[in-house]
Amino acid sequence: MARSEDETVWGEEEYVACLRDERRRFAWVMQRYGGLASAEAEKAALERYPYEPNGTPFRGLIFHDEAWHWAMLRIYGHRYTVDHPEVAHPSAEYEALG
Repeated sequence: MARSEDETVWGEEEYVACLRDERRRFAWVMQRYGGLASAEAEKAALERYPYEPNGTPFRGLIFHDEAWHWAMLRIYGHRYTVDHPEVAHPSAEYEALG
C-alpha cells in the first residue's frame, strides 16, 4: 500500500529517540565548539529540534543532516566547510557519542 503525502513514516518511539539523540549531539557541539554553557546549549538544541506532532507534514525532515552540520551552520555560518575546513566533518569525539 502506498503512503499518502501526510502519512508519517516515523513511529512515535523511533521519532522521539532520534529527536533525543540529535538534541544531545547538537548541545554537545554547541558546548564544545560554540562555547555555550550547558543550559544554553540544551535550550538551543530544543529550539533547533522542536517536537513535531505525529501527522505533521515532513515530520523529522531535519534529520536529513546530522546535528554536527546544523550546529556548525549556527556557529560558523553557511560557508563553514570553506572558511573552517577543520570542522567540515564530524570529529572523532562527536562520532564517539554514538
